[in-house]
Amino acid sequence: MKNVSEGQNIIPFSDFVQEVKHPALQQVDAYWEALRKNQLAPFRADVDPRGIEKALEYAFILERIAPGHARFRIAGMHLVTLMGMEVRGMPLATLFVPKARKPLSDTLEQVFTEPQKATLSLSAERGIGKPPIDGQLMLLPMKSDLGEISRVLGCLVSEGTTGRAPRRFHIGKISRRRIISDEKRNHATNPKALSFAETQMPYKQKGPDAMHPALRLVKSDT
Repeated sequence: MKNVSEGQNIIPFSDFVQEVKHPALQQVDAYWEALRKNQLAPFRADVDPRGIEKALEYAFILERIAPGHARFRIAGMHLVTLMGMEVRGMPLATLFVPKARKPLSDTLEQVFTEPQKATLSLSAERGIGKPPIDGQLMLLPMKSDLGEISRVLGCLVSEGTTGRAPRRFHIGKISRRRIISDEKRNHATNPKALSFAETQMPYKQKGPDAMHPALRLVKSDT
């Protein structure tokens, strides 16, 4: 697998979404889409763990702490197993090898600021007692109580024997899709909204010398 540390490989979301086959990823994505109701992002307060009950082991919530950086607020047991320790309060970057942290940071910042939804393919570093592991990570933006997009609902699944923890990951393919709310979409495609824009007629200068500005006098007797 070609890792991002060797050359970033970003592909269209539509080409990658069909590869998201793990039921946990599908459930978290569907739940997030239902919560946002065609707006830019749902509120963190709207998330009910019962809505993703079958995916809780793999799910987590991040809080933005700096541009391109976020830490775990809540994390399922799958991440605890991979790291061999409690990850709550730790930066997401601790799950990745050093060379993968820059593309991870860039992706996180796009998720928060555009906003975008992102999916990353993963492969764990290997070594003694560390057999091959492949995985997928999904990052979905959410709003805080103040309305700022500073939270992420995420899901990380992996396949393979965990072996000796901690297990850290390389990043393979990254897919991102910018989120557009119905409000923006309707404004861009509504003919009635566009009909209010008037085409400005060019001003044709009239005067004895068209090469020089002409003075136009507006007079009112009222």
